[in-house]
Amino acid sequence: MKDLKVAVIYYSSTGTNYQLAKWAEESAREKGAEVRFRKVKELAPREAINANEDWKKHLEATKDVQEASMDDLEWADCYIFSAPTRYGNLPSQFKQFLDMTGGLWFSGKLANKVVSGMTSASNVHGGQESTLLSLYKTMFHWGAIVAAPGYTDEAIFNAGGNPYGVSITAGKEELGEKVKKAVAHQVKRTLTMGSWVKKGSN
Repeated sequence: MKDLKVAVIYYSSTGTNYQLAKWAEESAREKGAEVRFRKVKELAPREAINANEDWKKHLEATKDVQEASMDDLEWADCYIFSAPTRYGNLPSQFKQFLDMTGGLWFSGKLANKVVSGMTSASNVHGGQESTLLSLYKTMFHWGAIVAAPGYTDEAIFNAGGNPYGVSITAGKEELGEKVKKAVAHQVKRTLTMGSWVKKGSN
């Protein structure tokens, strides 16, 4: 997997998906991949951010994380995306980033990328699965290859059993070792499929 290039791209308001993405970055690096760790640009008005102390603190804590660009998408062989749910859908910040990919899509530069997603919500049934399915719909239009974890390892069951991707009940579920192991398995599966695709295209 040493010749694989992986873009770990996240959006996080208060830190949950940042942590999931950091674990994904760590796991991909441990497996020998070249990794770019990027955040999606914050679009919310400052007054909304300032009204939530956790949001304000996290934005300040991650101010030096580089923002994701179209170049990162073109560069990578694999993508690991992480974003919270908003009413069972992707956050507008993340959706806007995806909506900017028309040029890459039109030129075929997003086809055959291997992709996997992670998410969180504040409630157990807060839309985690529908958010990941919403993400994957865009991937299908790209012609990308979705590497959902399915039930391919015990770690997925231990972390809640979402076959579409690791998902967390933010604020009610500890971001502990079980979740970290599930993220590592999802990353391993994504990189394994990515290596197969890359070898097959050479």
